Amino acid sequence: MGSGLSSFLLMCSNSTSSVSSIPPESNLGDLPESVVGSVLVYLNPQEICRVASVNQAFRRASTAEFVWESKLPKNYELVLSRVFDCNELGLNCCKKDIYARLCAPNSIDGGTKKVWLDKGTGKACVLISSSGLAITGIDDRRYWSWISTEESRFRSVAYLQQIWWFEVDGEVEFPFPCGTYTLYFRLQLGRSGRRFGRRVCNSDHVHGWDIKPVKFQLSTSDGQKAITQCYLTNLGKWHLYQAGDFVVEDSKVPMKVKFSMTQIDCTHTKGGLCLDSVLIRPK
Repeated sequence: MGSGLSSFLLMCSNSTSSVSSIPPESNLGDLPESVVGSVLVYLNPQEICRVASVNQAFRRASTAEFVWESKLPKNYELVLSRVFDCNELGLNCCKKDIYARLCAPNSIDGGTKKVWLDKGTGKACVLISSSGLAITGIDDRRYWSWISTEESRFRSVAYLQQIWWFEVDGEVEFPFPCGTYTLYFRLQLGRSGRRFGRRVCNSDHVHGWDIKPVKFQLSTSDGQKAITQCYLTNLGKWHLYQAGDFVVEDSKVPMKVKFSMTQIDCTHTKGGLCLDSVLIRPK
């Protein structure tokens, strides 16, 4: 699409600058808005914004409702009702504005989740904060503590000092657009901070994750299941650990996804882990 767009823009530029070689009745500026719009629906949003600068006809067509509705998921009305209050967008909000609002991260469920549309696919991304998860022992300061950090979109992460029974559970219900999605846990071994203006990571409490693997599981309301196991080995860096995939075939019905992360072998302790969030994004 990139090379095709470049050729298209060059043709548009030539048509507007070489007035002497093209009769006025053939100028692209005279094309009906509906014709221009029928071409723009095949471009991605970034390309639509670029060609809007060609002339007035393209600028008008680039704001057409049917052009931006083609970039929204088919169930966008369900997504809107899940993300926004009924009066939050307003009655006269155009499709372009709706698209822009949905592509920006929006907080839901008391700020424990953020939702946005992936610009490349038009599908939903959901980010669940560690504060929105059920974490065994989270209220006992001997095991867990909350750390403020700019490395999280939620500005805080759960830090595990040491525990025998490690278990994290969560769920989300959302009207996902049709497609295949992957669920990840965003984790880091070690506690990061700043020293003399530089990022450092304290790994003093990291232990136990190389003895037995961690089990990641997910299940959906329509019966899909996935299980993966792996050792946690990425010291000092945030890493997305994949729990599994699920497929949405009916976007008219909200999908409930349950997920967990466990290491419940009580023959040894484990600790030094930062838990930031759970991410669901298009595969």
